[in-house]
Amino acid sequence: MIIANKNQILTFIFIFLNLYVVAAQEEVDQEEKTEISNKELYKELDFLELRGTHAVDAAVGTTMILGDYPDSELDVYFRLGYRYFVISNLNINLSFNKYNIALSDTVNEGFMSFDFNLEYLVSPYNEFSPFIFGGYGYNASNSFEESHTKVQCGLGLEYLVMDGLGVKLYGDYNFVLSNELEGLVMPDKDESFLRVGLGVNLYFGGKKRKKEILENIETVINSNLIK
Repeated sequence: MIIANKNQILTFIFIFLNLYVVAAQEEVDQEEKTEISNKELYKELDFLELRGTHAVDAAVGTTMILGDYPDSELDVYFRLGYRYFVISNLNINLSFNKYNIALSDTVNEGFMSFDFNLEYLVSPYNEFSPFIFGGYGYNASNSFEESHTKVQCGLGLEYLVMDGLGVKLYGDYNFVLSNELEGLVMPDKDESFLRVGLGVNLYFGGKKRKKEILENIETVINSNLIK
């Protein structure tokens, strides 16, 4: 009988120790999750301080067609755009682009494009960040006598000279789904062109997101103090 009681006591002690270890491990895991969550929230705050949820941009540069003519030349290009950050790394953007296509002394035509892109920032929490983008566009001559669809992709570098103001250098490759961009029709040969631009990003917005993040951080801190 005494041996049976001892076994029961040892069993209860074993169960109690196991429950204690499990509870302690759960608490450690929860603290680690909280710490990771806080780091992410503070990183998001850093992003909002440096940049913001919205941005307008402007750029000037040059364009060169990679089409049917071998004597293409560089000509002027400018851009106006707007972007919205879905998350820190990713934004969607719309832009209006005005550019000229020049071919030696024979052709100098004006075109415009309306581009929709997804853009990914490699280092959104730093002043300096590379970025890549790609999307779909609508291309047209100045008079809208010619219009074509296109796809585009590109990459660039951005440097924040101050909070909310970035300078960027970028280039994009545009593949027009037509062979009539510069007025010369060559069967089964679509046109493409390059654009290189130097511009600025002006960031704004994010107050609502900042408030939500600060409230979440405050809630976590208060809950930890109660413990």
